[in-house]
Amino acid sequence: MGKDVRNTYHQGNIVTATASGATAALSGEPGRTPALVACDVTGTLARPGRRPGAAVLDAVAAVRAAGHHVVIATGRSLVGAVQVARHLGVREGWVVAANGAVRAQLHRDGFTVAEVVPLDAEPVVRLVSRTRPDLRVAAEVVGTGYRVSDRFPAQQLAGYQEVVGEAAGLWSRPTPRLVVHGQWAQRLAPTLRAAGVTAHPVRVDWVDVTAPGVSKATALEHIRAELGTARSATYALGDGESDLEMLAWAGTAIAMGQAPEAVRAVADRVTGTVDDDGAAAALLDLLRRPAA
Repeated sequence: MGKDVRNTYHQGNIVTATASGATAALSGEPGRTPALVACDVTGTLARPGRRPGAAVLDAVAAVRAAGHHVVIATGRSLVGAVQVARHLGVREGWVVAANGAVRAQLHRDGFTVAEVVPLDAEPVVRLVSRTRPDLRVAAEVVGTGYRVSDRFPAQQLAGYQEVVGEAAGLWSRPTPRLVVHGQWAQRLAPTLRAAGVTAHPVRVDWVDVTAPGVSKATALEHIRAELGTARSATYALGDGESDLEMLAWAGTAIAMGQAPEAVRAVADRVTGTVDDDGAAAALLDLLRRPAA
């Protein structure tokens, strides 16, 4: 891959690098330690319901060409996380799925699951059934899809949906994450937290539930130790409540411009919004910063 950093173009007020000129000045510095760059997906790398665009693809290519580790850290299932990583051109490396409950290593011909933190799903399903029987519940099946109480709308879940006949089918086999979906599902998050689990309201109609103490940060810390990356050389980009622990963990935390105040408050810097390809600008800015 070429090393001419002049091979750039402007897209609005965002500067991005083409794949052919994606190496950064930092890549040639003697003794430069590769950084670990953790990126949320929806609201950060991509608009809701869409895939990362050209500006983000080019920026990720630039970071990786400079020798740094790009790690997808998402609330999506492992199937969804791997799909995003492949779209970004990340064929080897690490992904964090299910808000930290699943950690996997990518290979060119697939992936290896390194850790799954199981959730005790039965009390959660019973609570939802008792308080909000109108809501759908999905139990993630790592690497394939979901077991669901009722079929979810198209494009809402990545992978195969197996409709179970009875509620017990949702907890009869291990799962790292439950999805609670339906009108005003987010209102149930405080009740779920009071029951002792981790509950992140992703949208007004969607709550992700994982085991207590699980976060993107807990999974990323394992990856950081595996890679031997210094904490000062860790970066995180995010926009939502499920990114708070990850942003607090990172040596440098970057919030998206549209993130709520609680998220921006824990960040070291705020970049542009997802509609302005703020993640692309932030990633390229990292390459221009001096070594830690």
